[in-house]
Amino acid sequence: MSTDPRDDGTADAAAPYAASMSAELTWGAPVTYADLQRMPDDGHRRELIDGQLLVTPSPIPLHQLCVARIYDRLAAAAPDDTVVLFAPLDWKISDLSVVEPDVLVTHPDDVDGAYLSDTPLLVVEVLSPSTRLTDLGSKRMLYERSGVGDYWIVDPAVPRLTALRLEEDTYREVDTVDGHHEHRATTPFTVRIRPSDLVATSP
Repeated sequence: MSTDPRDDGTADAAAPYAASMSAELTWGAPVTYADLQRMPDDGHRRELIDGQLLVTPSPIPLHQLCVARIYDRLAAAAPDDTVVLFAPLDWKISDLSVVEPDVLVTHPDDVDGAYLSDTPLLVVEVLSPSTRLTDLGSKRMLYERSGVGDYWIVDPAVPRLTALRLEEDTYREVDTVDGHHEHRATTPFTVRIRPSDLVATSP
């Protein structure tokens, strides 16, 4: 065992898992949904983008508070022909791309099964230090080419909400609001959200 005081034991604990997964996966081959199903449920979020495995740690409290506030506001405004869901929940785009958006809006008939298969109407990702680059980069591109009509990116550290809308297969920034300024969405349904409310310590 390491005697380095900066070592919290994570590497030692992860070694048996890494060895077992190395035996299961073919070096250089894309990771598939079937591979994902064999991985342990250990509190980490595992997603696939074009066969590349993304592993992120459990979210911090501020992230989860923001997710809860977004869910509450969307669920309260959602019409009967939509449903609001939150992670952990798989959206299987293909055998090589499976993601868990923080919050999403979809149709009720898509909730009967082991995972979502239809493209959500709205996806919301809340930035955190471990997911920022992915949410702003590869996930944005994946949602864009998968036809997600609305993509919101929320930065709780500011706080800020950036709303992107798919127009001619390309995301256009339709609104960015900070603090107490209000985002007034009309798609996929009408709802008003202020970033400051998303990080408030009380509803």
